[in-house]
Formats: sequence, C-alpha cells, structure tokens
Amino acid sequence: MIEYNEGIYTFYVYILTNVNKTVLYTGVTNHLPKRLYEHKEKINPKSFTAKYNVHYLIYFEKFSWIQLAIEREKEIKNLTRQKKLDLILAFNPEMEFLNERFKFSEPKE
Repeated sequence: MIEYNEGIYTFYVYILTNVNKTVLYTGVTNHLPKRLYEHKEKINPKSFTAKYNVHYLIYFEKFSWIQLAIEREKEIKNLTRQKKLDLILAFNPEMEFLNERFKFSEPKE
C-alpha cells in the first residue's frame, strides 16, 4: 500500500469486483465506508457497478492529497487487466473481500 502523510485529509483509490471476481472497477473517494455502502445498495441503479453487481473491495491505497489520489486512479485505470490483477495479488494474495474493514452505518433520520 502506498501512503502519503503530508495532508490532513484522507482519500482512497480502490478496486472493486463482483462475487465471481470477473469484473474490476477502479474508483476514488474521500469516504471509503460510505462509498462501499453506496455501491452495495446500488444508490445509482444505472451505474456500471450496479449493473454488474460490483461492490466487493479487493484493493485500496490511501492518500492525503486528492491530486495524488486522482493521478493514481488514472494510472490504475490505464493498466491492462493482468497488471491490475498483479497489483491486487501483491496487496491481497487471496483476493479476499475487504469490505469488513470499512463498516458504515447509514445515518438515522
């Protein structure tokens, strides 16, 4: 995992997959638990992740600067599928679903 500690905020670049691990999706967010919840609950039902049931976290990197996070997201998106898999496997050799590390409780009304 790459981590920059200069800033005061936290941003994540993350890769999600579906239950069969056949689809890869790369994104960036400043609130990973909330974003994982949104993917799982299909908040945007017409999105790519909703259409392909992609909400299982298998990779993430943490940043303190949004510019670095966006730059890294673009780098990962431009990788071949095999290079993305190599990146994931170096970080998460069993390709375990990591969602439990980022619990989110929906705010009560």
